[in-house]
Amino acid sequence: MLRVEQVSHAFRNAKESVPVLHDINLTVEKGTMVALLGSSGSGKSTLLNLMAGLMKPDQGKIWIADQDIVRLGENRLAEFRRSHIGFIFQSYELLSNLTVRENVELPLVFMGVSPSKRKTKALSLLEQVGLAPKAALFPSQLSGGQQQRVSIARSLITEPSVIFADEPTGNLDTETEEEIITILQRLNREMRTTFVIVTHEAEVAEQMQVVLTLQQGRLVRETVQQAGVKEK
Repeated sequence: MLRVEQVSHAFRNAKESVPVLHDINLTVEKGTMVALLGSSGSGKSTLLNLMAGLMKPDQGKIWIADQDIVRLGENRLAEFRRSHIGFIFQSYELLSNLTVRENVELPLVFMGVSPSKRKTKALSLLEQVGLAPKAALFPSQLSGGQQQRVSIARSLITEPSVIFADEPTGNLDTETEEEIITILQRLNREMRTTFVIVTHEAEVAEQMQVVLTLQQGRLVRETVQQAGVKEK
């Protein structure tokens, strides 16, 4: 499903090059829930962005669904992301002028799916996250936890190979955080969706099947709670 081979990356400015990731190797099997755990500056968000195809590494390969995304040009990479990759953001990233249903449909608009099929699929996913009755509302009329559920539904609309989530519970209180994690776990079981979740919270990471701990840009520890990921 997802394979990272000898990936290293550095950020550069006019004066210097600052190494961020060092020789990362890992494999994620289909249907696994993986946490990337680390403190601020550990490189976890950079690794997530590289695996999601939002950045290209200085060296190494990243395979998703048998495709080395590092080798893809910008147009093909954008097309691949639309079909194979879903995102859940800490700040939800919903469009305020669109209804809940329209926000969930949006990735299918870019893929040219017909309005009737978009609507049917969006309503089905909103049912999955318990928000079908609020389909006609706007994001401002929802709580933070409800907005994140909309974001989760949107991430699933294209039936992606993998969903990347960057601190998906970072803006939520403890009770709502637990609700969101429970929803993700249920979707993982029912839909066999692969999740890679960045977090700095050990409590969140402990609820994943596998925890990969980053420290100063290196993969220093792997905790397997269920079979699914093996460090190479």
